[in-house]
Amino acid sequence: MNIYLKLFLTFFEIGAFSFGGGYAMIPVIREKCILNGWLTEEGIMNFIAVAESTPGPIAVNMATFVGSSQGGLAGSLLATLGVVLPSFLIIVLIASVMNNLIRYEGVKAALGGVQPVIVGLIVTTGTTMLLSVLFGIENVKSTFSIDYKSVIIFAVIAAAGMVYKKIRKKTISSIFMIILSAVMGIIMFGML
Repeated sequence: MNIYLKLFLTFFEIGAFSFGGGYAMIPVIREKCILNGWLTEEGIMNFIAVAESTPGPIAVNMATFVGSSQGGLAGSLLATLGVVLPSFLIIVLIASVMNNLIRYEGVKAALGGVQPVIVGLIVTTGTTMLLSVLFGIENVKSTFSIDYKSVIIFAVIAAAGMVYKKIRKKTISSIFMIILSAVMGIIMFGML
């Protein structure tokens, strides 16, 4: 199958069958990228870091980056279109009939049933990333090896967030945390 068609169809499938936004899509994107041989586990972690640090929804950024890595500009456009198109079509459809649908208990029940799954997917993604980045555990057979630099960055970021919340009585800006993490990464991993 042509790489451009494969990128479009893969990300269309991800966009069509993933509920809960970009973070809930990350496990599916990870699975598809590894299955297709597009990225390694380390490459996925790097793409997540870049996608999180750039403006826009993380799933769209991931699709764009993966598409670009596999098919250049055309690949990035088609992967992005693939991941966005299902949501666009569904929103247009739902908006046209929403007032009539929301009054049905079955619709309310279905939406209520999807919410715990979304939380589970997000927690799974966070746990997988935490274990992989901090302790080198990518699967059940991985050996435990602490990445001290990553642990220090994680501890400083977590402490900064808690101290800020205690002093200011509100959460610290995500943008500030991303910038602080990037600066610490540059310092800790010897880029300066």
